Amino acid sequence: MRPIRRFASLSMLTGLCAAQLLHAATAGSENDWWKRAVIYEIYPRSFGDANGDGIGDLNGITQHLDYLENLGVDAIWITPFYPSPQVDFGYDISNYEGIDPQFGTMADFDRLVSEAGKHNIRVICDLVLNHTSDQHPWFIESKSSKTNPKTDWYIWHDGKPGGSPPNSPPNNWQSIFGHSAWQYEQPRDQYYYHAFYKQQPDLNWRNDAVKKAMFNSVRFWMKKGVAGFRLDAITSLFEDLALKDEPYLAGMNAYGERNISRLYSDNLPEVHQVLRELRSVTDEFPGRVLIGEAYLPNVGELAKMYGRNNDELQLPMDAQLGFTNKLSVPEFRTKLEDAETKIHGNVPLFVFENHDNPRSIDRYGDGKHNGEIARLLATLLLAPRDAALIYYGEELGMVNNDPKRKEDVQDPIGRIGWPKEKGRDGERTPMQWNADTDAGFSTARKPWVAVGPDYKTVNVSAEQRRPNSLFNYYKTLIHLRKSNPQLRDGDFAAVDKSNSSVLSFIRKTTDGKAVLVALNFTDAPQTVSYDLGKQAKLILASYSGASGNTDLAHLTLPAYGSYIGQIEP
Repeated sequence: MRPIRRFASLSMLTGLCAAQLLHAATAGSENDWWKRAVIYEIYPRSFGDANGDGIGDLNGITQHLDYLENLGVDAIWITPFYPSPQVDFGYDISNYEGIDPQFGTMADFDRLVSEAGKHNIRVICDLVLNHTSDQHPWFIESKSSKTNPKTDWYIWHDGKPGGSPPNSPPNNWQSIFGHSAWQYEQPRDQYYYHAFYKQQPDLNWRNDAVKKAMFNSVRFWMKKGVAGFRLDAITSLFEDLALKDEPYLAGMNAYGERNISRLYSDNLPEVHQVLRELRSVTDEFPGRVLIGEAYLPNVGELAKMYGRNNDELQLPMDAQLGFTNKLSVPEFRTKLEDAETKIHGNVPLFVFENHDNPRSIDRYGDGKHNGEIARLLATLLLAPRDAALIYYGEELGMVNNDPKRKEDVQDPIGRIGWPKEKGRDGERTPMQWNADTDAGFSTARKPWVAVGPDYKTVNVSAEQRRPNSLFNYYKTLIHLRKSNPQLRDGDFAAVDKSNSSVLSFIRKTTDGKAVLVALNFTDAPQTVSYDLGKQAKLILASYSGASGNTDLAHLTLPAYGSYIGQIEP
């Protein structure tokens, strides 16, 4: 048979009628749409600038819904667009029920939700429950005195005797963004706790009035048609009431301080009660999903986030898999099997990139096979039994563009920790739409952060035209998830489990049909043999030269090659 070039099966997929794809995408209960969803994270400052001020906005997202539908995503998660002083670029919220003017108006948001629906795309909001901005009216009132109606809406405490001003902080807790987690306020003569920047005071979730106010904001957005919420820093909601000092760990952090644990200020048991209550609120609107930011130490802690009765988060982010940061077959095999056997049958949400971490190619690439490795990571994300989260530009192979000078840094942690900590600007650069000025992101003289220098070749326009591009590989994989019964609904099982060079697994449906996925994690060709049947019919390969029918006793994968085939008896 004539050798099949990479993405040989794409023409077959595009020949499917829209009704077939829609049926495949919505198989099962409509309220369980999230179980096999592809969710696309959008950092609104950097996705599309509709008004030419150098900052992305809601209308810029609406303008690109055709692109997102073409890619095949089921939902978009938009990082915070609420009114904010923008100290932490929207994660310091001053009004939970409004739109920051730099992103547009409420009418723009309503239009985005409506237009997204026409493209079969749901909208998920980012919800910051742990803290507000210090400019939020709640905090302004709370800090004014010890007797005001909101006096205990935040975490206030007297300082230790001695020190300045005029006492020492209550304990040794540190902000995740460096230095003490306590800030002194003269009007109250007390310190307030902030797990992040000092401009982000932590709310007191032991106060029922706080819960009521936040849950009402959740209902506000659900009434507007949002499909759910991604919950920021959700494990940080509670702190030890006794304020015990954190144990010190070895080494120093990027801010020149001793490392400490977060034993008493993160992942406390009380978090789960709030999640159960929040789930009961979102269940008032069937089909809504709760996604949790959950950097947890092990899969056992991740499993707890689903709830004992599956009554907490539907999709806690599984950072166990995508942030191993080394291409190790045994580690990835273990993580995939953990997701199958140790989270009580729930659906994992796999993620390799987000707005807080360097791009995946910067973490996994070797500089020589980056394109091949990017396809391997895409297959790891989209071929297992999971919901999948894609960060904007990941499907293009966008890489970090970190600031070269301290004066160019926008992210405050980069200014605090420079040069060891350069901040998160590098993974938040503008979406690369085309080879025009500013990569087609904006018509402004200068965008809020610089566009990546590779935008002339790594951009949507160029990659859509190249059949063998990373974009088209992502697109093909996403559509395979919706059209192939095994990749859509099949159980997961690792095979060839003693192999430390090639990761292999099958996806099998109840009718006995199965798909084989094989991934070479090395920079040299690898030959593998399977006792799964006589041959497999090629569905998709990340490399050229793959044949239509593969002898399962002798499958050779090139460096970092990915193979997907339908097993035949």
